[in-house]
Amino acid sequence: MHPNKQTILITGAAGFIGGYLAHVLAKRAEVRLILSDDFTRADKSRNWSDLQDVSLVPRTELIEQLNAQVIRPDWIIHLGARTDTTEFDYSIHETLNLNFSKQIWTYCCQQQVPLIYASSAATYGNGDNGYSDDTALLPSLKPLNPYGLSKHQFDCWVVEQAIQPPHWYGLKFFNVYGFRESHKGRMASMVYHGFQQIRERGQVRLFKSHRAGIADGEQRRDFIYVKDVIGVIDWLMNRLAPVGIYNLGTGQARSFNDLIRAVFQAMNLPANIEYFDMPVDLRDSYQYFTEAPMEKLRLAGYPYNFYSLEEGVGDYLRNYLVPDQASA
Repeated sequence: MHPNKQTILITGAAGFIGGYLAHVLAKRAEVRLILSDDFTRADKSRNWSDLQDVSLVPRTELIEQLNAQVIRPDWIIHLGARTDTTEFDYSIHETLNLNFSKQIWTYCCQQQVPLIYASSAATYGNGDNGYSDDTALLPSLKPLNPYGLSKHQFDCWVVEQAIQPPHWYGLKFFNVYGFRESHKGRMASMVYHGFQQIRERGQVRLFKSHRAGIADGEQRRDFIYVKDVIGVIDWLMNRLAPVGIYNLGTGQARSFNDLIRAVFQAMNLPANIEYFDMPVDLRDSYQYFTEAPMEKLRLAGYPYNFYSLEEGVGDYLRNYLVPDQASA
């Protein structure tokens, strides 16, 4: 047994980023994993079922087990949330994203456990007030949907707390793509959907633009590969940078046209893109541009380069989607 074995609790461990993180950490002899989520969904089981020597705690039992000290983690990586931006019942987000997160924060304060939690670029709304991760600017942000609002409200609550965990980091994820996202359905990345569409009919459909001055497919987002997200989480756990809320993107916005061309390129096919009207239920809450200023993380000392869009898409397809075409 490793003499300094560290127990790490990952919430949302049956999900996309949590599942990938669990597989990375499970390979380390010095780590003991506790995974928490709703483990009843068959379409998410491949994200955790092949892991050995891990403890599973249903999400509904987690707070009780923490408070009773049935489990005693050395770190908590809180990635569990309702992430569907098309779910407009705020009470669902309030319960799972805001109140549940407050309970985990409170536990970390009481037991002096370091915490990393997932925030979101959805907190920035339409971007009229910029994308700075300076916490002084939090009151100016206006999220466009209940998901973004719940994440924003937790960020605001966190920075008001006089009592804090010994180390804590809120990470505002921008558009993350990569392996283990297939269960997300409509909310999976356009890299995943683009690959599936090309495989099925040789063409990709993208939203038309419904905003003057922006051409179809030229809506731009900061797309970040899941391997870079895990790299930052890993670095923060070992580096113990200044506490606070940090953006997590590449710092470079790219268009959906660029993204889909990269998918075609990785499949050695000519680009074939069709544009269609955006669903009405998305138009008022759609972000036409996101880009993460990354100076704060860089000033904290993060030294590594991020995958370019072409590098990340190429790695995702070559190593995951193509070898696992049926259900990647």
